[in-house]
Amino acid sequence: MILNICLSPALYPFYKKENDTVIVVDIFRACTTICTAFANGASAIIPVADIEEAKRYKSQGYPVGAERNTQKCDFADFGNSPFDYTREKVEGKEIVFTTTNGTYAIEQSRGCKTLLIGAFSNIDALAKKCIEIGERTVIICAGWNNRVNIEDTLFGGAFAEKLLIENLVNFDSDAVKIALQLWQSAKHDPLNYIKDTEHYQRLIDNKAEGDASFCLQQNTINLVPYYDRVEKKLKID
Repeated sequence: MILNICLSPALYPFYKKENDTVIVVDIFRACTTICTAFANGASAIIPVADIEEAKRYKSQGYPVGAERNTQKCDFADFGNSPFDYTREKVEGKEIVFTTTNGTYAIEQSRGCKTLLIGAFSNIDALAKKCIEIGERTVIICAGWNNRVNIEDTLFGGAFAEKLLIENLVNFDSDAVKIALQLWQSAKHDPLNYIKDTEHYQRLIDNKAEGDASFCLQQNTINLVPYYDRVEKKLKID
């Protein structure tokens, strides 16, 4: 298996190949939240890139999760915290979802052959799925407004390390090497490592720092959301 890491959605055109498996990663918090919603019984998630489209779905009666700049949008039923998506609120429902970075990254990459959603919470299930698929895999780090961030890069390093331990990956990419080195520095206490980062400060400013420790927990969820290009929805098997 060949692995590459795209550190920002803005760089994806330089990585894009027709048969790629793409993993979209937004650790704080969209992809963790997507996995949590499915774990709590959501039937599908409809990712949309802009607020106006989310409002149109809301007017049609869909429950909507919407966030901009770390804050819940005033018209939405949910924000972007995984704690918003409890079983009581989401089980059996299709949820429309738009966020500052995560759903934008999905929008940019949904033309690929296979699009998967990755988080620390499903990292082992995700690795197993990618090995089964066997195609070249590109991790797209959602970052922040097309800028590189640390937490998504850490995930890329953790994912690469898991495959390296099993001798299941080849890479010839400085981005993977950067991510691996970052993860090896952070892995013994990732929460402490990220406390000086920009996005952790945003979470503090919005009284959401409790989300960070949740989002850094590994293997709490055994499922892998994927994008159905026909229905334009995220689903699980």
